Amino acid sequence: MNSVYIHRAFRGLFVALCILAGIYAVYLAVKYAYPFLIALFIALLINPLVNFLERKARLPRTLAVIISLIFIIGVFVGIITLLVAEIVAGANYLADVLPKHVQTLVNYTESLVTAQVLPLYDQLAGLFKNLDAGQQETIVQNIQTAGQKIASSAGDFLSGLFKKLPGLVSWIPNAATVLIFALLATFFISKDWNSFSEKGKLLLPKKARRSGITVFSDLRNALFGFIRAELTLISMTLVIVLIGLLVLRVDYAITIALVCGIVDILPYLGTGIVFVPWIIYEFITGSIPLAIGLSVLYIVVVVQRQIMEPKILSSSIGMNPLATLIALFVGYKMVGFLGLILGPITLVLLTTLIRARVFHDIWNYIMGKKIV
Repeated sequence: MNSVYIHRAFRGLFVALCILAGIYAVYLAVKYAYPFLIALFIALLINPLVNFLERKARLPRTLAVIISLIFIIGVFVGIITLLVAEIVAGANYLADVLPKHVQTLVNYTESLVTAQVLPLYDQLAGLFKNLDAGQQETIVQNIQTAGQKIASSAGDFLSGLFKKLPGLVSWIPNAATVLIFALLATFFISKDWNSFSEKGKLLLPKKARRSGITVFSDLRNALFGFIRAELTLISMTLVIVLIGLLVLRVDYAITIALVCGIVDILPYLGTGIVFVPWIIYEFITGSIPLAIGLSVLYIVVVVQRQIMEPKILSSSIGMNPLATLIALFVGYKMVGFLGLILGPITLVLLTTLIRARVFHDIWNYIMGKKIV
């Protein structure tokens, strides 16, 4: 066999092994070093603020990092405090009105049972008596089997829930430990960011340095763009819900709008977690005008999300709207809800690698050509 083809095969195998090793290294890093990955992510986010304070305010970088961390933590704590205050106020309101709503629901259920269920039961009982013994026995066995399955499923659910409670309790100190390590690591990474950047560049071969810098820069811009896009979409949902609830004169509109903004982060489910049960309840209790108004508001929120998400994501991360839409759909079909996040990220990564001519350089390496 021609030695050229043998060398190409070995180089191709080497590239494949490097890719597999890289994937495995990422897996190990995510599994065992995730606090430091979180720290790297936070340091990347606050780095522009740290650089601004260092250059414009003439502060030492250590002090700039401390101020930036305090600012970020303060903003986060302030948002949490606001949410808790609104939720507590909403809980107090629910404590006052919930008994009335429960009583209304009970009265409606009683009237439904009296008017619909009991006559239907009498009809079914009459039909059951007219069946022969074998048919009656079959129906009884099916009912018993269904009851056993329901009881077994309920028991398994409760058993699994109680088994997970100790893990949930033990998660709290673990989360606190991870948070402490992440904050400390963020401080040290951000403080020595420039040094780490220079050392990272030196680790790359000269021929791959330009491509590596391009990939990192594009991924960083895409990350900030993705965060900006999600915040924009959440803000739009919050404002639309708030305006709609104020028009409908719903109490605690701000609290409900904030909750809708938070759950809007959840892929696919989103504000439906809040609106669907609420609309059903209003229809059941006879508040038809409010139910119709909430339905219209929910449709508006869903439609604007579906229309604006591809456009805002594409403009923020620099992708074509159609390509972004395809990435969202393919990601969702492949891995479910998580794919709505991983799809655009994968698209950005592939586009960045193509733009940096990484695949072109890899192919040239395999073919034995000179890498420019």
